[in-house]
Amino acid sequence: MFGWFGLGGDHKTYTPGELRDLMREQKGAVILVDVREHNEWAGGRIPGAVHAPLSRFASMIADIPKDKKLVFYCASGMRSRTALGHAKKMGWQADGHLGGGISEWRRHEMPLTR
Repeated sequence: MFGWFGLGGDHKTYTPGELRDLMREQKGAVILVDVREHNEWAGGRIPGAVHAPLSRFASMIADIPKDKKLVFYCASGMRSRTALGHAKKMGWQADGHLGGGISEWRRHEMPLTR
């Protein structure tokens, strides 16, 4: 994997409600990136997310526009932090990640799609 990167304080850890509101308020300006593996993605995802598994992240992020704000999520928040640090290092507008990942999203009974 990519390891931990020094993220400093310039990123946001979103709650499910904050992320839902951000996606509504800044529709089109934010790209939600799911960094889980294919089998996890197939089991349900946050509506509107794009898929860039962390295991292939470096090659897949090139397909994501650099002029959009990126917010990452995974199952619990660990891989999304790694992806966030990696994207920042590569020059993307990586804004933050979903704290607790999709597990927290589900716990708050937020919508999922397959």
